[in-house]
Amino acid sequence: MGAFASFAYAEEAKPAAEPFAFADFTWTPGGYAPLETPLATKYFTPEIRLDSAYHYSFNHPSDNTISGSSEVFRHGEFQITHAGVGGDFKYNDVAFRFMTQFGMYSTTTPRNDSSPSRGQWQLDSAYRYISEAYASYHLNVWNGINIQAGLFMSYVGLWSYYNFDNWTYQPSYVSSNTPWFFNGMRVQFFPSDKLKIEPWLVNGWQSYGKFNNAPGLGMQILWRPSGWFTALGNQYYGTDTLGNAQRKRYHTDDSIMAKYYENQAGGVSKAAFSLTADAGCETGGGVDCKSQYFVGFMAYNRLWFDRDRFGLTVGGGAIRNPGRYLVLLPPINGATATSGTASFTENPRDQYTAYDTQVTGDYMPTRNLTFRLEFNHRQASVPYFSGPGGVTPPGGNTGSAGSDPGTGWQPDLAKVENRITVAMMLRL
Repeated sequence: MGAFASFAYAEEAKPAAEPFAFADFTWTPGGYAPLETPLATKYFTPEIRLDSAYHYSFNHPSDNTISGSSEVFRHGEFQITHAGVGGDFKYNDVAFRFMTQFGMYSTTTPRNDSSPSRGQWQLDSAYRYISEAYASYHLNVWNGINIQAGLFMSYVGLWSYYNFDNWTYQPSYVSSNTPWFFNGMRVQFFPSDKLKIEPWLVNGWQSYGKFNNAPGLGMQILWRPSGWFTALGNQYYGTDTLGNAQRKRYHTDDSIMAKYYENQAGGVSKAAFSLTADAGCETGGGVDCKSQYFVGFMAYNRLWFDRDRFGLTVGGGAIRNPGRYLVLLPPINGATATSGTASFTENPRDQYTAYDTQVTGDYMPTRNLTFRLEFNHRQASVPYFSGPGGVTPPGGNTGSAGSDPGTGWQPDLAKVENRITVAMMLRL
């Protein structure tokens, strides 16, 4: 009886390994997090975020408005980029992830989405204060299958939507100009603890609603064969030009990251690099992939010092985007993705090439807090960044969004921007 019981116990199936838990991946962009959450309970792990920053543009825009960034918006002012409260609820195999979005993100992120202008119910207001909200159901198959629906982060362009999680504050263009979130559903398949395959069915390209009658389709594959290497691939197809259902968008976004050194007892405690390459195009509805396309890259090298209390990142990237269909529209006279503006057109074949370089220094006294000092140099082939005269008419926005005020005023756009950022970022 005892021998039989021992044999039966030995034959019992072992629980599947938790995905990516075999090594520490907090060195990766988007992976940095506190070591523990003291207020966590069996059913709820709370999360609090605050991103407070001061940006200084050497262009000195008179209206304090910074253009061309999805993270940096005001010059010479202290601003709260993001204030979030939420966390993860879990009961058995059912879970819920929620995070609020107050601060500048609650205004600047919705203005880049033109889908709410199709139909009623003010979707930009409905979702304005939510960055994440999705339900999840877990199946104990392979190393797990998660079925999720709601508003979730995309990690297209590698960097996280939350600056605390990243190696830099301002990401390069292939990250800043690609989706931070999707509204829809995804299924995460984990055939092993080193591989994730995640198909998407979403409303569209970082959109609260659909631009036309077809949804967006996509796929993410994340492979981490060891603790020092990770590869990420995102593929997307959609019809994301408002009112032009014949125009199809294709996009591929692929990254590799490697940690090539670690010695916690040394002065340099860790070193890693990342490389991201993007390509895509739009075809149909008056354009083709020869004239309307997107290509770009970004690359960074990161060093950690003194047992990871200090960090130094150097890098940058470049893009070419004829048609400007992914270029962030400058907020000229209150222009939005819906209104557009004649002062910076987004017509088929309109040329746009840009590059940037940056240096970022971090002080991380604890895993909950980061002080960041960053210098950015950005340059474009056409006037694009806010110049000394700014992008706001005297006395404030006049007439309809993005329109010519009719007073002879013109926005002051520059080809070059140099900027310093000082930030204090908290995650509990």
